[in-house]
Amino acid sequence: MQVNSYLYVLMIVCSGLTLCVPTGNQTGLGSGNEVPPLLLVSFDGFRADYLNNYSFPNLEKFFSDGVLVHELTNVFTTKTFPNHYSLVTGLYAESHGMLANVMYDSVSNKTFSIKNDSDPFWWDEATPIWVSVEESGYKAAAAMWPGTDVSIQNHTLKHKFKYNPKMTFQNRLGNLTQWMTEDRSVKFSTLYWEEPDRSGHMYGPDNTTEMSRVLKEVDGHIGFLMEQLNRTGLWGKINVIITSDHGMTQCSQERVIKLDDCIHPSSYRVVDLTPVGAVIPLGDNSTVYKNLSRCHPHMKVYLKDEVPDRLHYKNNARIQPIILVADEGWTIVKNGRLPRLGDHGYDNTFPSMHPFLAAHGPAFRKGYKMSSLNSVDLYPLMCHLLGIPPKPNNGSFTYVRCALVNEQCGQLALAVGIVIGVLIILTTFTCLFKLMKNRDVSSSRPFARLELEEDDDDVPLLE
Repeated sequence: MQVNSYLYVLMIVCSGLTLCVPTGNQTGLGSGNEVPPLLLVSFDGFRADYLNNYSFPNLEKFFSDGVLVHELTNVFTTKTFPNHYSLVTGLYAESHGMLANVMYDSVSNKTFSIKNDSDPFWWDEATPIWVSVEESGYKAAAAMWPGTDVSIQNHTLKHKFKYNPKMTFQNRLGNLTQWMTEDRSVKFSTLYWEEPDRSGHMYGPDNTTEMSRVLKEVDGHIGFLMEQLNRTGLWGKINVIITSDHGMTQCSQERVIKLDDCIHPSSYRVVDLTPVGAVIPLGDNSTVYKNLSRCHPHMKVYLKDEVPDRLHYKNNARIQPIILVADEGWTIVKNGRLPRLGDHGYDNTFPSMHPFLAAHGPAFRKGYKMSSLNSVDLYPLMCHLLGIPPKPNNGSFTYVRCALVNEQCGQLALAVGIVIGVLIILTTFTCLFKLMKNRDVSSSRPFARLELEEDDDDVPLLE
Protein backbone atom coordinates (compact mmCIF):
# COMPACT_ATOMS: atom_id res chain seq x y z
CA MET A 1 0.00 0.00 0.00
CA GLN A 2 2.78 2.38 0.98
CA VAL A 3 4.90 1.44 -2.09
CA ASN A 4 1.95 2.02 -4.43
CA SER A 5 1.38 5.43 -2.87
CA TYR A 6 5.00 6.42 -3.48
CA LEU A 7 4.80 5.22 -7.11
CA TYR A 8 1.64 7.22 -7.62
CA VAL A 9 3.30 10.32 -6.21
CA LEU A 10 6.35 9.79 -8.44
CA MET A 11 4.14 9.56 -11.54
CA ILE A 12 2.37 12.80 -10.64
CA VAL A 13 5.64 14.64 -10.03
CA CYS A 14 7.16 13.40 -13.30
CA SER A 15 4.07 14.36 -15.28
CA GLY A 16 4.32 17.87 -13.89
CA LEU A 17 7.98 18.20 -14.71
CA THR A 18 7.60 17.06 -18.31
CA LEU A 19 5.73 20.28 -19.02
CA CYS A 20 9.02 22.08 -18.62
CA VAL A 21 10.96 20.31 -21.37
CA PRO A 22 10.64 20.18 -25.19
CA THR A 23 8.16 17.66 -26.46
CA GLY A 24 10.61 16.05 -28.85
CA ASN A 25 10.71 15.81 -32.61
CA GLN A 26 7.12 16.49 -33.63
CA THR A 27 7.65 17.93 -37.07
CA GLY A 28 4.25 17.59 -38.68
CA LEU A 29 5.19 14.37 -40.43
CA GLY A 30 3.22 13.27 -43.43
CA SER A 31 3.22 9.48 -43.07
CA GLY A 32 4.74 7.22 -40.45
CA ASN A 33 7.80 8.66 -38.76
CA GLU A 34 9.62 9.85 -41.87
CA VAL A 35 11.48 13.12 -41.36
CA PRO A 36 10.50 15.78 -43.91
CA PRO A 37 13.47 17.28 -45.78
CA LEU A 38 14.63 20.76 -44.79
CA LEU A 39 15.70 23.44 -47.28
CA LEU A 40 17.63 26.47 -45.97
CA VAL A 41 17.96 29.47 -48.31
CA SER A 42 20.01 32.62 -47.74
CA PHE A 43 19.68 35.87 -49.68
CA ASP A 44 22.89 37.65 -48.72
CA GLY A 45 22.46 41.16 -47.30
CA PHE A 46 18.65 41.09 -47.05
CA ARG A 47 18.09 43.79 -44.45
CA ALA A 48 15.06 43.20 -42.25
CA ASP A 49 13.33 46.52 -42.88
CA TYR A 50 13.38 46.02 -46.64
CA LEU A 51 10.15 44.15 -45.92
CA ASN A 52 8.58 47.40 -44.72
CA ASN A 53 9.86 49.60 -47.52
CA TYR A 54 9.44 47.48 -50.66
CA SER A 55 6.87 45.18 -52.22
CA PHE A 56 7.36 41.40 -51.96
CA PRO A 57 4.22 39.67 -53.25
CA ASN A 58 5.85 36.23 -53.50
CA LEU A 59 7.63 36.40 -50.16
CA GLU A 60 4.42 37.61 -48.50
CA LYS A 61 2.56 34.68 -50.03
CA PHE A 62 5.26 32.38 -48.68
CA PHE A 63 5.07 33.52 -45.05
CA SER A 64 1.31 34.26 -45.00
CA ASP A 65 0.85 30.49 -44.86
CA GLY A 66 3.85 30.05 -42.59
CA VAL A 67 6.02 32.01 -40.17
CA LEU A 68 7.65 35.45 -40.31
CA VAL A 69 10.32 36.62 -37.87
CA HIS A 70 10.67 40.36 -38.44
CA GLU A 71 14.27 40.60 -37.18
CA LEU A 72 17.14 38.25 -36.42
CA THR A 73 19.82 39.51 -34.07
CA ASN A 74 22.88 38.16 -35.82
CA VAL A 75 26.44 37.71 -34.54
CA PHE A 76 29.37 40.10 -34.50
CA THR A 77 31.03 40.77 -36.85
CA THR A 78 28.02 41.19 -39.11
CA LYS A 79 29.86 39.82 -42.12
CA THR A 80 29.04 37.03 -44.58
CA PHE A 81 31.32 34.20 -43.48
CA PRO A 82 30.89 34.57 -39.70
CA ASN A 83 27.11 34.72 -39.90
CA HIS A 84 26.60 31.96 -42.42
CA TYR A 85 28.70 29.69 -40.20
CA SER A 86 26.76 30.78 -37.10
CA LEU A 87 23.46 29.90 -38.79
CA VAL A 88 24.60 26.30 -39.37
CA THR A 89 26.52 25.78 -36.11
CA GLY A 90 24.56 27.82 -33.57
CA LEU A 91 27.84 29.33 -32.36
CA TYR A 92 29.15 32.87 -31.91
CA ALA A 93 32.12 33.82 -34.08
CA GLU A 94 34.61 33.44 -31.23
CA SER A 95 33.36 29.87 -30.74
CA HIS A 96 33.37 28.64 -34.35
CA GLY A 97 36.51 30.52 -35.38
CA MET A 98 35.15 32.07 -38.59
CA LEU A 99 35.76 35.61 -37.33
CA ALA A 100 35.64 37.71 -40.48
CA ASN A 101 35.84 37.62 -44.26
CA VAL A 102 39.60 38.22 -43.93
CA MET A 103 41.66 36.55 -41.18
CA TYR A 104 45.26 35.87 -40.22
CA ASP A 105 46.64 33.14 -37.96
CA SER A 106 49.97 34.09 -36.42
CA VAL A 107 50.95 30.54 -35.44
CA SER A 108 50.47 28.92 -38.85
CA ASN A 109 51.12 32.16 -40.76
CA LYS A 110 48.01 31.42 -42.82
CA THR A 111 45.65 34.00 -44.30
CA PHE A 112 41.96 33.53 -45.04
CA SER A 113 40.04 35.52 -47.63
CA ILE A 114 36.98 35.12 -49.81
CA LYS A 115 39.28 34.03 -52.65
CA ASN A 116 41.25 31.67 -50.39
CA ASP A 117 38.63 29.94 -48.24
CA SER A 118 39.00 26.20 -48.91
CA ASP A 119 41.58 25.28 -46.26
CA PRO A 120 39.86 23.08 -43.61
CA PHE A 121 42.11 24.74 -41.00
CA TRP A 122 39.70 27.67 -40.77
CA TRP A 123 36.52 25.61 -40.55
CA ASP A 124 37.41 22.68 -38.30
CA GLU A 125 36.75 24.43 -34.98
CA ALA A 126 33.02 23.73 -35.37
CA THR A 127 30.70 21.08 -36.80
CA PRO A 128 28.18 22.47 -39.31
CA ILE A 129 24.78 20.86 -39.45
CA TRP A 130 25.37 19.15 -42.80
CA VAL A 131 28.18 17.10 -41.24
CA SER A 132 25.89 16.04 -38.36
CA VAL A 133 23.12 15.18 -40.83
CA GLU A 134 25.36 12.77 -42.72
CA GLU A 135 26.82 11.34 -39.51
CA SER A 136 23.22 10.55 -38.51
CA GLY A 137 22.70 8.42 -41.60
CA TYR A 138 21.02 10.93 -43.91
CA LYS A 139 22.48 12.88 -46.83
CA ALA A 140 22.92 16.62 -47.34
CA ALA A 141 23.12 18.78 -50.46
CA ALA A 142 24.38 22.30 -51.01
CA ALA A 143 24.44 25.01 -53.65
CA MET A 144 27.15 27.58 -52.91
CA TRP A 145 26.58 27.94 -49.14
CA PRO A 146 29.89 29.09 -47.59
CA GLY A 147 31.91 26.10 -46.38
CA THR A 148 29.91 23.37 -48.09
CA ASP A 149 32.62 22.77 -50.70
CA VAL A 150 35.29 22.37 -47.99
CA SER A 151 36.36 19.12 -46.33
CA ILE A 152 35.37 19.89 -42.74
CA GLN A 153 36.55 17.47 -40.05
CA ASN A 154 37.51 15.09 -42.87
CA HIS A 155 33.94 15.12 -44.18
CA THR A 156 33.16 16.11 -47.76
CA LEU A 157 29.67 16.46 -49.22
CA LYS A 158 28.90 14.44 -52.33
CA HIS A 159 26.05 16.71 -53.46
CA LYS A 160 27.69 20.13 -53.75
CA PHE A 161 29.15 22.74 -56.11
CA LYS A 162 32.36 24.67 -56.11
CA TYR A 163 31.48 28.33 -55.69
CA ASN A 164 30.58 29.91 -59.01
CA PRO A 165 28.83 33.32 -58.86
CA LYS A 166 27.83 32.96 -62.52
CA MET A 167 25.53 29.99 -61.82
CA THR A 168 21.95 31.22 -61.85
CA PHE A 169 19.53 30.90 -58.97
CA GLN A 170 17.37 28.65 -61.15
CA ASN A 171 20.23 26.24 -61.79
CA ARG A 172 21.25 26.13 -58.15
CA LEU A 173 17.72 25.35 -57.00
CA GLY A 174 17.09 22.96 -59.89
CA ASN A 175 20.00 20.78 -58.87
CA LEU A 176 18.90 20.75 -55.24
CA THR A 177 15.34 19.70 -56.04
CA GLN A 178 16.65 17.00 -58.38
CA TRP A 179 18.82 15.58 -55.61
CA MET A 180 15.93 15.73 -53.13
CA THR A 181 13.44 14.00 -55.45
CA GLU A 182 15.81 11.34 -56.77
CA ASP A 183 17.30 10.42 -53.40
CA ARG A 184 14.89 10.32 -50.47
CA SER A 185 17.82 10.11 -48.05
CA VAL A 186 18.70 13.76 -48.82
CA LYS A 187 17.15 15.44 -45.79
CA PHE A 188 19.02 18.74 -45.61
CA SER A 189 19.73 21.14 -48.46
CA THR A 190 21.03 24.66 -48.43
CA LEU A 191 21.23 27.39 -51.08
CA TYR A 192 23.08 30.71 -51.16
CA TRP A 193 22.36 33.71 -53.38
CA GLU A 194 24.56 36.83 -53.59
CA GLU A 195 21.81 39.46 -53.83
CA PRO A 196 20.78 41.96 -52.53
CA ASP A 197 24.22 42.20 -50.88
CA ARG A 198 26.08 42.86 -54.11
CA SER A 199 23.80 45.73 -55.15
CA GLY A 200 23.69 47.07 -51.59
CA HIS A 201 27.48 47.45 -51.62
CA MET A 202 27.54 48.99 -55.08
CA TYR A 203 24.70 51.50 -54.80
CA GLY A 204 24.00 51.78 -51.09
CA PRO A 205 20.69 50.82 -49.45
CA ASP A 206 19.41 54.41 -49.72
CA ASN A 207 19.37 54.17 -53.52
CA THR A 208 15.71 53.21 -53.79
CA THR A 209 15.80 52.89 -57.58
CA GLU A 210 18.51 50.25 -57.66
CA MET A 211 17.35 48.50 -54.49
CA SER A 212 13.79 48.31 -55.82
CA ARG A 213 15.14 46.65 -58.95
CA VAL A 214 17.24 44.03 -57.19
CA LEU A 215 14.65 43.29 -54.49
CA LYS A 216 12.04 42.72 -57.18
CA GLU A 217 14.47 40.22 -58.68
CA VAL A 218 14.92 38.52 -55.29
CA ASP A 219 11.15 38.27 -54.85
CA GLY A 220 10.98 36.72 -58.30
CA HIS A 221 13.45 34.06 -57.17
CA ILE A 222 11.22 33.29 -54.19
CA GLY A 223 8.29 32.93 -56.59
CA PHE A 224 10.36 30.52 -58.68
CA LEU A 225 11.27 28.62 -55.51
CA MET A 226 7.60 28.01 -54.70
CA GLU A 227 6.81 27.06 -58.30
CA GLN A 228 9.76 24.65 -58.49
CA LEU A 229 8.84 22.96 -55.22
CA ASN A 230 5.23 22.64 -56.37
CA ARG A 231 6.27 21.27 -59.75
CA THR A 232 8.49 18.62 -58.16
CA GLY A 233 5.89 17.63 -55.59
CA LEU A 234 7.91 18.98 -52.65
CA TRP A 235 5.79 22.01 -51.77
CA GLY A 236 3.96 21.49 -48.51
CA LYS A 237 5.90 18.27 -47.84
CA ILE A 238 9.24 19.79 -46.91
CA ASN A 239 10.16 22.50 -44.44
CA VAL A 240 11.66 25.63 -46.00
CA ILE A 241 13.50 28.43 -44.19
CA ILE A 242 14.40 31.65 -46.01
CA THR A 243 16.74 34.05 -44.22
CA SER A 244 19.91 36.12 -44.56
CA ASP A 245 23.23 36.76 -42.86
CA HIS A 246 23.18 40.50 -42.24
CA GLY A 247 21.76 43.85 -43.31
CA MET A 248 23.32 46.90 -44.94
CA THR A 249 23.84 50.58 -44.14
CA GLN A 250 24.61 53.66 -46.22
CA CYS A 251 28.17 54.98 -46.28
CA SER A 252 29.59 58.32 -47.46
CA GLN A 253 32.89 59.88 -48.40
CA GLU A 254 32.12 62.44 -45.69
CA ARG A 255 32.26 59.65 -43.09
CA VAL A 256 35.72 58.19 -43.68
CA ILE A 257 38.32 57.51 -40.95
CA LYS A 258 41.94 57.48 -42.22
CA LEU A 259 44.26 55.53 -39.96
CA ASP A 260 47.46 56.86 -41.52
CA ASP A 261 46.45 60.34 -40.38
CA CYS A 262 46.69 59.10 -36.79
CA ILE A 263 49.58 56.67 -36.75
CA HIS A 264 52.69 56.05 -38.84
CA PRO A 265 52.09 53.30 -41.46
CA SER A 266 55.25 51.45 -40.41
CA SER A 267 54.02 50.96 -36.84
CA TYR A 268 51.07 48.69 -37.57
CA ARG A 269 49.78 45.99 -39.87
CA VAL A 270 46.15 45.76 -40.93
CA VAL A 271 44.63 42.27 -41.22
CA ASP A 272 41.09 43.45 -41.95
CA LEU A 273 39.47 46.85 -42.45
CA THR A 274 36.07 48.46 -42.16
CA PRO A 275 33.84 48.66 -40.40
CA VAL A 276 35.72 46.36 -38.01
CA GLY A 277 39.49 46.61 -38.26
CA ALA A 278 41.93 43.98 -37.03
CA VAL A 279 45.34 45.48 -36.27
CA ILE A 280 48.72 43.96 -35.37
CA PRO A 281 51.09 46.49 -33.75
CA LEU A 282 54.59 46.39 -35.25
CA GLY A 283 56.06 48.69 -32.64
CA ASP A 284 55.22 49.30 -29.00
CA ASN A 285 51.72 47.97 -28.30
CA SER A 286 50.75 50.69 -25.85
CA THR A 287 51.85 53.49 -28.18
CA VAL A 288 49.96 52.05 -31.13
CA TYR A 289 46.87 51.56 -28.98
CA LYS A 290 47.09 55.07 -27.55
CA ASN A 291 47.46 56.70 -30.98
CA LEU A 292 44.57 54.72 -32.44
CA SER A 293 42.37 55.49 -29.42
CA ARG A 294 42.80 59.19 -30.11
CA CYS A 295 42.31 58.80 -33.85
CA HIS A 296 38.62 59.58 -34.37
CA PRO A 297 35.50 60.14 -32.24
CA HIS A 298 33.50 57.78 -34.48
CA MET A 299 35.83 54.82 -34.02
CA LYS A 300 36.05 52.68 -30.89
CA VAL A 301 39.38 50.98 -30.18
CA TYR A 302 39.71 47.86 -28.02
CA LEU A 303 42.54 45.72 -26.84
CA LYS A 304 41.55 42.13 -27.51
CA ASP A 305 40.84 41.34 -23.85
CA GLU A 306 38.72 44.49 -23.47
CA VAL A 307 36.23 43.83 -26.27
CA PRO A 308 32.75 44.02 -24.68
CA ASP A 309 31.47 40.62 -23.57
CA ARG A 310 28.16 41.13 -25.38
CA LEU A 311 29.99 40.96 -28.71
CA HIS A 312 31.38 37.47 -27.98
CA TYR A 313 34.56 38.42 -29.78
CA LYS A 314 37.60 37.93 -27.56
CA ASN A 315 38.00 34.23 -26.78
CA ASN A 316 39.77 33.02 -29.90
CA ALA A 317 43.45 32.95 -30.80
CA ARG A 318 42.74 34.35 -34.27
CA ILE A 319 41.42 37.65 -32.91
CA GLN A 320 44.11 40.28 -33.36
CA PRO A 321 45.63 42.34 -30.49
CA ILE A 322 43.71 45.53 -31.38
CA ILE A 323 40.17 45.70 -32.73
CA LEU A 324 38.68 48.83 -34.31
CA VAL A 325 34.90 49.29 -34.57
CA ALA A 326 33.45 52.14 -36.62
CA ASP A 327 30.20 53.85 -35.70
CA GLU A 328 27.26 53.08 -37.96
CA GLY A 329 27.77 54.47 -41.46
CA TRP A 330 31.45 55.29 -40.93
CA THR A 331 34.24 53.65 -42.94
CA ILE A 332 37.79 52.85 -41.82
CA VAL A 333 40.57 53.05 -44.43
CA LYS A 334 44.36 53.25 -44.23
CA ASN A 335 44.66 56.25 -46.49
CA GLY A 336 42.22 56.42 -49.35
CA ARG A 337 38.70 57.00 -50.51
CA LEU A 338 35.42 55.31 -49.74
CA PRO A 339 35.57 51.75 -51.13
CA ARG A 340 31.77 51.17 -51.37
CA LEU A 341 28.52 53.05 -50.88
CA GLY A 342 26.92 50.40 -48.69
CA ASP A 343 28.50 48.24 -46.02
CA HIS A 344 27.90 45.87 -43.12
CA GLY A 345 29.94 44.36 -40.32
CA TYR A 346 28.95 46.94 -37.70
CA ASP A 347 27.77 46.33 -34.13
CA ASN A 348 25.10 43.63 -34.21
CA THR A 349 22.75 45.70 -32.03
CA PHE A 350 22.07 48.04 -34.95
CA PRO A 351 18.70 47.28 -36.61
CA SER A 352 20.29 48.08 -39.99
CA MET A 353 22.51 45.02 -39.53
CA HIS A 354 19.63 42.63 -38.81
CA PRO A 355 18.25 40.17 -41.37
CA PHE A 356 14.81 38.50 -41.32
CA LEU A 357 13.51 34.93 -41.37
CA ALA A 358 10.51 33.29 -43.01
CA ALA A 359 9.52 29.62 -42.82
CA HIS A 360 6.94 27.35 -44.43
CA GLY A 361 6.16 23.65 -44.22
CA PRO A 362 4.41 20.94 -42.23
CA ALA A 363 6.31 21.75 -39.03
CA PHE A 364 5.49 25.47 -38.97
CA ARG A 365 2.47 27.39 -37.77
CA LYS A 366 0.29 29.13 -40.35
CA GLY A 367 0.24 32.92 -40.49
CA TYR A 368 2.37 33.21 -37.35
CA LYS A 369 4.61 36.24 -36.71
CA MET A 370 7.40 36.85 -34.21
CA SER A 371 9.16 40.14 -33.54
CA SER A 372 12.69 38.79 -33.12
CA LEU A 373 15.00 35.84 -32.55
CA ASN A 374 18.72 35.29 -32.21
CA SER A 375 20.26 33.86 -35.36
CA VAL A 376 22.08 31.18 -33.34
CA ASP A 377 18.64 29.82 -32.34
CA LEU A 378 18.15 28.60 -35.89
CA TYR A 379 20.60 25.73 -35.35
CA PRO A 380 18.73 23.98 -32.50
CA LEU A 381 15.52 24.51 -34.45
CA MET A 382 16.93 22.76 -37.52
CA CYS A 383 18.34 19.90 -35.46
CA HIS A 384 14.89 19.46 -33.91
CA LEU A 385 13.21 19.45 -37.33
CA LEU A 386 15.64 16.80 -38.60
CA GLY A 387 15.56 14.72 -35.43
CA ILE A 388 19.34 14.81 -34.97
CA PRO A 389 21.22 15.60 -31.74
CA PRO A 390 22.63 19.14 -31.69
CA LYS A 391 26.28 19.79 -30.97
CA PRO A 392 27.07 22.18 -28.08
CA ASN A 393 25.92 25.61 -29.23
CA ASN A 394 25.07 29.14 -28.12
CA GLY A 395 21.47 28.97 -29.33
CA SER A 396 18.24 28.22 -27.49
CA PHE A 397 15.13 26.27 -28.44
CA THR A 398 13.00 28.12 -25.85
CA TYR A 399 11.68 30.92 -28.06
CA VAL A 400 12.06 29.45 -31.52
CA ARG A 401 9.78 26.54 -30.60
CA CYS A 402 6.90 29.03 -30.72
CA ALA A 403 7.04 28.83 -34.50
CA LEU A 404 6.24 25.12 -34.55
CA VAL A 405 2.83 23.49 -34.81
CA ASN A 406 3.31 20.81 -32.20
CA GLU A 407 5.27 22.75 -29.59
CA GLN A 408 4.21 24.69 -26.52
CA CYS A 409 5.37 28.27 -26.72
CA GLY A 410 8.52 29.51 -25.08
CA GLN A 411 8.78 30.89 -21.59
CA LEU A 412 5.02 30.73 -20.92
CA ALA A 413 5.00 26.96 -21.25
CA LEU A 414 8.15 26.73 -19.17
CA ALA A 415 6.75 28.95 -16.43
CA VAL A 416 3.43 27.11 -16.33
CA GLY A 417 5.23 23.77 -16.17
CA ILE A 418 7.41 24.93 -13.31
CA VAL A 419 4.49 26.37 -11.33
CA ILE A 420 2.35 23.25 -11.79
CA GLY A 421 5.28 21.00 -10.95
CA VAL A 422 6.05 22.92 -7.76
CA LEU A 423 2.38 22.92 -6.69
CA ILE A 424 2.12 19.17 -7.25
CA ILE A 425 5.29 18.52 -5.26
CA LEU A 426 4.13 20.73 -2.38
CA THR A 427 0.69 19.10 -2.35
CA THR A 428 2.28 15.65 -2.42
CA PHE A 429 4.55 16.35 0.52
CA THR A 430 1.65 17.86 2.46
CA CYS A 431 -0.41 14.71 1.93
CA LEU A 432 2.50 12.48 2.87
CA PHE A 433 3.09 14.52 6.01
CA LYS A 434 -0.55 14.13 7.04
CA LEU A 435 -0.51 10.39 6.32
CA MET A 436 2.63 9.91 8.36
CA LYS A 437 1.19 11.99 11.20
CA ASN A 438 -2.02 9.94 11.22
CA ARG A 439 0.06 6.75 11.21
CA ASP A 440 2.03 7.94 14.21
CA VAL A 441 -1.16 8.79 16.10
CA SER A 442 -2.68 5.40 15.27
CA SER A 443 0.46 3.58 16.44
CA SER A 444 0.28 5.27 19.86
CA ARG A 445 -3.33 4.11 20.43
CA PRO A 446 -3.54 0.28 20.06
CA PHE A 447 -7.33 0.22 20.36
CA ALA A 448 -8.03 3.17 18.02
CA ARG A 449 -8.79 0.89 15.03
CA LEU A 450 -11.52 -0.96 16.96
CA GLU A 451 -13.03 2.31 18.12
CA LEU A 452 -13.13 3.74 14.59
CA GLU A 453 -14.72 0.63 13.11
CA GLU A 454 -17.63 1.10 15.52
CA ASP A 455 -18.13 4.69 14.39
CA ASP A 456 -19.34 4.93 10.80
CA ASP A 457 -18.93 8.71 10.75
CA ASP A 458 -15.14 8.37 11.03
CA VAL A 459 -14.69 5.89 8.15
CA PRO A 460 -14.33 8.58 5.42
CA LEU A 461 -11.39 10.03 7.31
CA LEU A 462 -9.45 6.85 6.66
CA GLU A 463 -10.20 6.94 2.94
